[in-house]
Amino acid sequence: MDMASHPAFPPVDPDGQDQLSHWRGLALDAAEANAFYAPDMLCAALDHLAADDHVHLMEAHDGDRLIGLLPIVQRARHGRLPIACVGNWMHRHCFFGAPIVRRGHEIMAWRSFLAQLDTAPWASAFLHLEGLDAAGANAAALEALCVEQRRRRQEIHRYDRAMLRSDLSADIYWDTHVRAKKRKELRRLQKRLAEMGTVETRLLTDGRDLPDWCGDFLSLEASGWKGQEGTALACASGDTAFFRAACAAAFDGGRLHMLRIDLDGRAIAMLVNFRHGDGAFSFKIAFDEQLGRFSPGVLIEIANLHAVQGDPGIGWMDSCAAADHPMIDSLWAQRRTIVQYRIALHGGGMARMRRNAAFALAGGAEMLARTLKGQA
Repeated sequence: MDMASHPAFPPVDPDGQDQLSHWRGLALDAAEANAFYAPDMLCAALDHLAADDHVHLMEAHDGDRLIGLLPIVQRARHGRLPIACVGNWMHRHCFFGAPIVRRGHEIMAWRSFLAQLDTAPWASAFLHLEGLDAAGANAAALEALCVEQRRRRQEIHRYDRAMLRSDLSADIYWDTHVRAKKRKELRRLQKRLAEMGTVETRLLTDGRDLPDWCGDFLSLEASGWKGQEGTALACASGDTAFFRAACAAAFDGGRLHMLRIDLDGRAIAMLVNFRHGDGAFSFKIAFDEQLGRFSPGVLIEIANLHAVQGDPGIGWMDSCAAADHPMIDSLWAQRRTIVQYRIALHGGGMARMRRNAAFALAGGAEMLARTLKGQA
């Protein structure tokens, strides 16, 4: 079987081996890093965030060798359109959607994914893929395969978000890419904050501190606007459990990168990043909004710049930020283009006719919307 569905997780091979070990091996040889689909975070999400989603864990194999893993869900709507479709699982705390495919097997893995969806009776309409890197290994494999199979593929949205990828030292990067006026202002804020008490920047290194650090982060995030709006991790028990479980698994695997700035021993800014391969993904930031006049969120990003550029094991970091983010865009000079695709599904008989009609309807509705907005 190439398909498994939560909650029957983790699946077990006939020989009794835990499938999780195969996923871990796959993640170590991934063609494109994605901490959100690597086992640390994926397993925590399946355990604590999948209650309202029927998640299919689609696997691709080359013989007995696992070469791909893609979480798939059924969606009742396609954006604003009342068209049911299937898509990669992007839960509320997932900011990148590239499946884990084995290096050198990208096209083979996607050939298997699409073949399974073509023959799946539950796979309606088309495949909607979110959160892919336009220049990544998955996008390239999809393009090549769709051309080969004469399978329709349509890009439906793209945006650029900040990324940190540079061989420069943190100090040189800072001087090169951040305006002199901004650097001067931030130095002034650092000096003023130091006048308030003892300021200390720390990177989590001792696993015994992890529960307290997670608790500090949850409290700090909930103390601000996210807590007031009910979107902080601490506002929902499932979100809290997911966060703690993901952090614990990542720390055990050497893939958690967690920073804090303390003022007289109390956390005033914290940042959580998850590593995968030679890269990392900035997950969540929290800071004391009552100290907003000192820009603690910016100050911890400066600390993060030094931590990342000083770590030879981290080659790049994705900000996972929204487009045109005013803070991080002013600090990080590189950009990553994130795209969404609509991929046609094949099949036989009436199923193929219905899928073709749904693909055409979605494209037509979007073209009409652009025309009405004067964009066509």
